[in-house]
Amino acid sequence: MTGIAIGNGLTNPEEQYKWYAEMGHSGGVPQGGHAPSVYGDAVYNAMKSQEPACTALIETCAANATSLNCLEASEGCNLVFQIPYRLTGKNPYDMRIKCEHGNLCYDFDAIGKYLNSAAVKQELGVTNHWGSCNMGVNLLFQLAGDWMQPFHTMIPDMLHDGIDVLIYAGDVDYICNWLGNKAWTKALDWEKKDEFNAAEDNEWQVDGKTAARLRTAGNFNFMQVYEAGHMVPMDKPAESLEMVNAFISKSLSANVKPNGIVV
Repeated sequence: MTGIAIGNGLTNPEEQYKWYAEMGHSGGVPQGGHAPSVYGDAVYNAMKSQEPACTALIETCAANATSLNCLEASEGCNLVFQIPYRLTGKNPYDMRIKCEHGNLCYDFDAIGKYLNSAAVKQELGVTNHWGSCNMGVNLLFQLAGDWMQPFHTMIPDMLHDGIDVLIYAGDVDYICNWLGNKAWTKALDWEKKDEFNAAEDNEWQVDGKTAARLRTAGNFNFMQVYEAGHMVPMDKPAESLEMVNAFISKSLSANVKPNGIVV
């Protein structure tokens, strides 16, 4: 293995949950994002008042990762930071649009019809039924306390061993928003932390147009993808293909336009 990429992931919950209030209130626009505001001052202030309690629950999960402790953290924090957003009717995976198709908000029927067709199943050599999201499996992960685990702690050793790491996030996603993702990359304790925090957020271009901002130090990269939601390749297919090809060929910097800004 020479590299890993995480797209709009929940990797460091303790840091990321601190940014839901800001993301829903401002859309991250003051920090250079492109999402609309979804809720007003009252919801924002209520969320901010509950951040310390949520952080304490996540810290307890990290210190003593029992299923009960971690489930209490996910249920308690999501009650404060996810439910109010859901009540607005907006899509948590793309703040620009409404949630129109059940819990996942998108219509995946065409994908299911294709993957469950006899010809495709025969070609793949499978017999089981494909589903877009198995909520039973999701519940088992929840009950096991998986949601609030501090997975970011696995990354410094990989960086030290020379493995390339790309953290990317579409900047109109709420549920794993770019503000929280960028914050945890800057807070990550590793040997080039100071260099990463001092690095520029450079414009990253595709076909001469700015598609993202890229911050890099050594083999660690954070990319904010403009006007993409939780599923970046769906919203920005051409830009995503360029990003993947550049990452695996170790040429992300080739798309950079100089004179970035530090945020």
